Amino acid sequence: MDDYYLREIEGKTANDPYCNINFCGSSSKRCVWVPGPVIVGAGPSGLAAAACLKEKGVPSLILERSNCIASLWQLKTYDRLKLHLPKQFCELPLMSFPQDFPTYPTKHQFIKYLEDYADRFEIRPVFNQRVVSAEFDKVLGFWRVRTAAEAGEAAETEYVCRWVIAATGENAEAVVPAIEGMEEFGGEVVHTCLYKSGSVYKGKKVVVVGCGNSGMEVCLDLCNHNATPSLVVRDTVHILPREMLGRSTFGLSMWLLKWLPMRLVDRFLLIVSRLILGDTGRFGLDRPQLGPLELKNLSGKTPVLDVGTLDKIKSGDIKICPGIKRLRHQSVEFTDGRIENFDAIILATGYKSNVPRWLKENEMFSEKDGLPKRPFPNGWKGQCGLYAVGFTKRGLLGASMDARNIAADIESCWRTESKHLSAISWPYSMQKHILSDN
Repeated sequence: MDDYYLREIEGKTANDPYCNINFCGSSSKRCVWVPGPVIVGAGPSGLAAAACLKEKGVPSLILERSNCIASLWQLKTYDRLKLHLPKQFCELPLMSFPQDFPTYPTKHQFIKYLEDYADRFEIRPVFNQRVVSAEFDKVLGFWRVRTAAEAGEAAETEYVCRWVIAATGENAEAVVPAIEGMEEFGGEVVHTCLYKSGSVYKGKKVVVVGCGNSGMEVCLDLCNHNATPSLVVRDTVHILPREMLGRSTFGLSMWLLKWLPMRLVDRFLLIVSRLILGDTGRFGLDRPQLGPLELKNLSGKTPVLDVGTLDKIKSGDIKICPGIKRLRHQSVEFTDGRIENFDAIILATGYKSNVPRWLKENEMFSEKDGLPKRPFPNGWKGQCGLYAVGFTKRGLLGASMDARNIAADIESCWRTESKHLSAISWPYSMQKHILSDN
């Protein structure tokens, strides 16, 4: 953006009595002009977007509500977690994993990779800044992103920018279902975002609600720490071996899809899975009518990649239970009428997007699920300089695709509009702030 637009904004503010532009609202609020995009969220998706923009010569600013990058990975994951896909499918743009990392890096190795990634591209988020609203000001032609400090500070900040990139992702908030009798249970009830290790449940009976990858792996972890887990399975589920025919199942699927239609690949995966794992329906794990890839493509529901849990189910160390009807004191009543005592409940019920809570627009994102309305691969771009990264339901591969597309699109605008922008002093109570000081 050139000086003409800056003069236009100042002119509107100073001379138009009907132009109600009060950037801060009070002298206690800080206001910051950001010459490049504001990225909301310092997870892998936000880092990928910032790095791709940096490569194009476009500066950006990341706002992060927590005190670290990749807060979901650092603060809300269990200790034994590893990447479920081989590392080559989980790399961010422009930087590979170290060669000495295993095929399936651990949680701590992945965090180290992300920290090194941020260092390499000199990405320095502003931490402890929770975005409470992001709204496009049609009079100004800019986005106004308001934040509240998460560390107990009273000051609020408003960032004014040309572009906003939503990078808070599909897993921003834990989903905690309303189960009748929750207040009567009396035992521990936690979401997996607070679960770290099965060691604290040694000798206890624990029911895990949710049979996705997290629920399955938490059950295995509980078994390995001498707890007695039961797994609530309320729906059909595809369980696939993590590897087949000497290759990762995911990698093999991607290769086959280059040559064969999806339904034929699904049929192949189910045949090989039956040979390796047996009939999972015999153990209360019925498969959906749609194949695993077709179901993933239509609904975003990810198949479970087995890392040893199924053997524990077959041996009886993990018991399969139907849905929960209600909770009672230290016990669970299931939908089949059976009542069983438990010491604790772990909710592996997933996460959801929180975009509708802070983004003040209704064109790009759905109010219902907080995801882009346009299906993959076209959900990354909205209107008025709004973008989304990491909402594809296709993991880090999808986030990398989004990040590259966004960087290329913004670069074309940047070259014509924003070559020589620097921080400016706004009228009224707006203070001058240098981004590097934040």
